[in-house]
Amino acid sequence: MNAPLPRLTQLSNCAGCAAKLRPDLLQKVLRGLASGPRPKDALVGFETSDDAAVYRLRPDLAVVETVDFFPPVLDDPYAYGQIAAANAMSDIWAMGAKALFALNLVAFPKELPTSMLRALLAGGASKAKEAGIPILGGHSVQSPEPKYGMAVTGVVHPKKVLTNAGGRAGDVLLLTKPIGTGIATTALKRGLASKALVRRVTAQMATLNQAAGEVFASGRFRVHALTDVTGFGLLGHGLEVALGGRLRAVVELERVPLLPEVAALAEQGVVPGGTKTNLAHASKKVRFPTGLPEAVKHVLADAQTNGGLLAAVPERDAPKALRALEARGVEAWLVGWLEAGRPGLTVR
Repeated sequence: MNAPLPRLTQLSNCAGCAAKLRPDLLQKVLRGLASGPRPKDALVGFETSDDAAVYRLRPDLAVVETVDFFPPVLDDPYAYGQIAAANAMSDIWAMGAKALFALNLVAFPKELPTSMLRALLAGGASKAKEAGIPILGGHSVQSPEPKYGMAVTGVVHPKKVLTNAGGRAGDVLLLTKPIGTGIATTALKRGLASKALVRRVTAQMATLNQAAGEVFASGRFRVHALTDVTGFGLLGHGLEVALGGRLRAVVELERVPLLPEVAALAEQGVVPGGTKTNLAHASKKVRFPTGLPEAVKHVLADAQTNGGLLAAVPERDAPKALRALEARGVEAWLVGWLEAGRPGLTVR
């Protein structure tokens, strides 16, 4: 009798965007590795840890390039493919750009049946079709740990690029998805997540950020900064916005939307390693209320997979932005603001 096939999540050392290398390690490794003087047409690069690179081709056109891949976040290969593809494309919309096409990146164990690989790639293709872009090729390797993602190319007008570094004092912070996917998928991997939570987190991670990105890029209201909340959590990506604008970000705890069950799971210690690393790194520049439980801090630092967009918009434009998002079927929450002060983040 043949042995049962392993679950995909059993083959992964860490799941989804929690697999990212630690931000402090990345900073250390990348320091001094510049390949030469930065070209004047390179509009966005390493400097602010933004979501994608942007290179100006002509006065009215810039190319936007991003790449993202990660180990299985779910056991269903089709759903895993959908989520990985949606996550990779998100970085294009987080720059205010339009996606053009994608290339697949896949690492797959030779011991697993090709039907699983086909299902994985079909999941990615379904999300590319939904986004209205073709997959024009890719690259594959054998690996004991499955990994899947995409390199995605987009375009934007050079004067309409939305970065994570343009926030201004007085802006409010809008978030378009609840947080807690890292904790939820860790619970799934350990067999502790309810069926309702599995359905909810799967649907959320597979939801494209396209509609939200198009609203923020529409020009109907001002957007000073934009990013997506992924592997470094709300605290990490909120800090990037604050440090990029040399401002203080304030996040109001009671306003932050959470996935169901996540708070209770965090209290039980169901927390991915990447989330703990995020908290250790972010805590150097984050002020927490006295006595705030460690579990709450972990939720705020939780490594997200295809999390929502985080936008800094002028306070007076926030109602218009929320109405425009609602009209496209996007739920959003006002979770904080930016203010003058020592660069960093305060949780209240």
